[in-house]
Amino acid sequence: MSNFSFQIQKTDGVARRGVVRCAHGKFETPAFMATATAATVKAMTAEMVAATGAELAICNTYHLMLRPGAEKIHALGGLHAFMNWPGPLLTDSGGFQVMSLAKLRKLDEEGVTFRSHVDGSMHHLTPERAMEIQRLLDSDITMAFDECTPFPATHEQAEQSMALSMRWAARCKQAFVPREGYGLFGIVQGSVYEDLRLRSYETLQALGFNGYGIGGLAVGEGQDSMFAVLDRLVPAMESAKPRYLMGVGTPLDIIGAVLRGVDMFDCVIPTRAGRTGRGFTSLGQINIKNACHAEDPRALDPACPCPTCTQHSRAYLHHLFRCKEILGPMLLTQHNLFYYQSLMKDLREAIEQGTLQKFAQAFAARDPRQRPD
Repeated sequence: MSNFSFQIQKTDGVARRGVVRCAHGKFETPAFMATATAATVKAMTAEMVAATGAELAICNTYHLMLRPGAEKIHALGGLHAFMNWPGPLLTDSGGFQVMSLAKLRKLDEEGVTFRSHVDGSMHHLTPERAMEIQRLLDSDITMAFDECTPFPATHEQAEQSMALSMRWAARCKQAFVPREGYGLFGIVQGSVYEDLRLRSYETLQALGFNGYGIGGLAVGEGQDSMFAVLDRLVPAMESAKPRYLMGVGTPLDIIGAVLRGVDMFDCVIPTRAGRTGRGFTSLGQINIKNACHAEDPRALDPACPCPTCTQHSRAYLHHLFRCKEILGPMLLTQHNLFYYQSLMKDLREAIEQGTLQKFAQAFAARDPRQRPD
């Protein structure tokens, strides 16, 4: 019963250019979703986020269950109405946040009992409750509840963690309420171990999901190890379902993953960088707080058509950050989101034209990480 769909429109090697259709519209892939953890992209209005080209946003079960509460959001019309975002929404299940943020957590077969990092209150999160919360939030894409395997982990530790996540995935599939246009994604775990990753995916495929997240990467293993996992895992994944690399990442991470057949991404990097004065530009990364920008009349990125670059100078942005004015983080976040969405558009166009390898090589030649200021 679900009109949730993924259509591949063009390929270039194993890279895919497609479209996902769901209850609240559609989004084109490869896609980078705007990070709206607590029902907001920090320092942005929903209209500003949409104007950057973002079609899909991601919110977080853990944060929203703690405040204001899933039942409260449901009573107010659901997450789309609550945050004024009419388009598609994905909600992470909260497993990563439970492991990284919660205090005094206790993990067992049933789920996780933890103390809130907000007010110290005790909570119990199970696969069934994670499905219920995401249904109450009314997210178009629900993520299975899993344990994010810490890194480093031995093969035995990773195997035990992955096996638990797979048992939880089966419970999530059972608890998920099918509705027209809504999808459920399983999450592949297994750390950096090829055999565990393949076993995890085979288990999820047998259960049957609308798409597959690839979790437990970008947690300290390094880009080479992450790409090695993708090189062995992605070719084994069915082509008809979208593939989502969770929590990734830098522009070069995204380009490398698209080259390997990944369709969806999320990461706090562009928004966090914007709030701390770091801008992504065609000329490299820029720290707008540096004194060299104090009297610079140029745009942050002369090649960028976003409102930040067409209406304000580096000198003005520098002034805002030095004075700790909230407008500084707003304008730089707006630009960084525009930069990331422009990158995704360029990747989609390169796939359509069969020039993705050429695009990736040209981008790597001017790697922004190597050219600050």
